[in-house]
Amino acid sequence: MNGRPGSRWPTAHRSARAWSFMAAWFERYFRRHMSSLRGAAWGTPATRAGTGPLVVYSNHPSWWDAAIYILLARRLFPAHQGYAPIDAAMLRRYRFFARIGAFPVDLDSPRGAASFLRASADVLSRPDRALWVAAQGRFADVRERPLGLRAGVGRLAELAPDAQFVPLAVEYAFWNERGAEALAAFGAPIDGRELLALPRADRLARLESALTATMDRLAGDAITRDPARFMAVVEGTPGIGGLYDGWRRLRALLQGRRFDPAHGSSGP
Repeated sequence: MNGRPGSRWPTAHRSARAWSFMAAWFERYFRRHMSSLRGAAWGTPATRAGTGPLVVYSNHPSWWDAAIYILLARRLFPAHQGYAPIDAAMLRRYRFFARIGAFPVDLDSPRGAASFLRASADVLSRPDRALWVAAQGRFADVRERPLGLRAGVGRLAELAPDAQFVPLAVEYAFWNERGAEALAAFGAPIDGRELLALPRADRLARLESALTATMDRLAGDAITRDPARFMAVVEGTPGIGGLYDGWRRLRALLQGRRFDPAHGSSGP
């Protein structure tokens, strides 16, 4: 399905060099503005290498989700080329995103849904690719139930029965630092052929049930505010900065102590 430049297929536009550059840029941006990206200790990816492409489908609580996809893909799925649908109007404004695997989607129309499936078939035609999907298709609070996943996610098994469908729970919490904690957890992968054996309505319910269970378990860990329940994927910049941290640094120097900028540290 790959085509020449100008093709409608997303794989014709992705550039490995552009991806590497933008992934590094997003990581620097994340470090400046967030406290950390933490993965639940029980929620590490359990995909089986070499068995087929990946469909990583998640809830959609925040603008930051796209950056989280990129960071997780860079750190945890380096052998897979990542692709993701984004709003068609946004991609027209930021055409460069097509160079890192984004492709346009308009799920509010039958034509847009068909375009999403065609593009997804292109992405999932090789086992070394991953499709990252905000499956709710809209911003939604993490406490909202039912999740209301878009029907197109359930159709993907028809296009790629060898794919592994991986639920990804994402949420954000403010703990002890100025920046927010981005929390993520992967559920157990579901084989595409298992989904394909189900009626379409049951298929979508199976995907939604798996994602809901993953989100509920992640929420239980988030409530504890205990970093020991998580593994650091990307560390941000601790502390508050400015005059406050400058004064704390000076006091530590005068007292002969090592300065720890973390707000939860025992130092002043």
